[in-house]
Amino acid sequence: MIARRQVLGAGAALAIAGAARGQGSSRFGLTGRAVQGGVMTGTAPRGAGSLTFDGTPVPVAADGRFLIAFDRDAGPIARLVAGSLSEIISVAPGDWQIERLPTLPRISQPSAEFTRRRAPELARIAAARGSDSDSGGWRQRFIWPAKGRISGRFGSQRVYAGEPGAYHSGVDVARPTGAPVVAPADGVVILAAAAPFTLEGLLLMIDHGMGLNSAFLHLSQIDVKEGQAARQGQLIGAVGATGRATGPHLHWGMKWRDARIDPALLAGAM
Repeated sequence: MIARRQVLGAGAALAIAGAARGQGSSRFGLTGRAVQGGVMTGTAPRGAGSLTFDGTPVPVAADGRFLIAFDRDAGPIARLVAGSLSEIISVAPGDWQIERLPTLPRISQPSAEFTRRRAPELARIAAARGSDSDSGGWRQRFIWPAKGRISGRFGSQRVYAGEPGAYHSGVDVARPTGAPVVAPADGVVILAAAAPFTLEGLLLMIDHGMGLNSAFLHLSQIDVKEGQAARQGQLIGAVGATGRATGPHLHWGMKWRDARIDPALLAGAM
């Protein structure tokens, strides 16, 4: 595999340095990493009015705290605005594993039957992500829902004969079937599949508030119900190999609104 860091070299270092300078002089008290796939929290200046991030309104808690995140493919610059105050954020590039397969064609297109079955599943996932709870889990330091060997990194991607495939949208933790899965932070269960989805298998989703949510794929069982509050560290299910999986593992994916983010950046070292 070829890591993107090797290609970016000194340019990545300059971008990271720029992001660090921007964070240090932040009018919004930003903390976290201004990097593709990363998450930051901040405090809106008192009396500054509504907050927008790249032109999109951002909710602000009663104490002024808020959360923003950067998609895996976010551009190098983002803008945070509150009334007459604004801040330009330099977004550092992510360190993605890129595997180039120049002689292999991309996987064939899905069948009509798969597409027919997939449509209602995607609609259900979208509806779940459209819900919004008042959970304060987004304020917490996240923990790993399962611990083991990292078998798949967020953002990794294969390029087939020059044509990029879909990138890996979460982090995979290899564990045997039945190994416990716990809530990485407080939240509300927004989807708990009663039957396996075509790709995700038994799928569980938790909303942590402020548009931040987690998805746990390929489970062998789910121990919580939709609408139930989950506390950090609470048992929520078990590792499995349901759906499209070559072996038992936990796939943990996270999104903030439409931005796909790297769970490992929130959970830190295992």
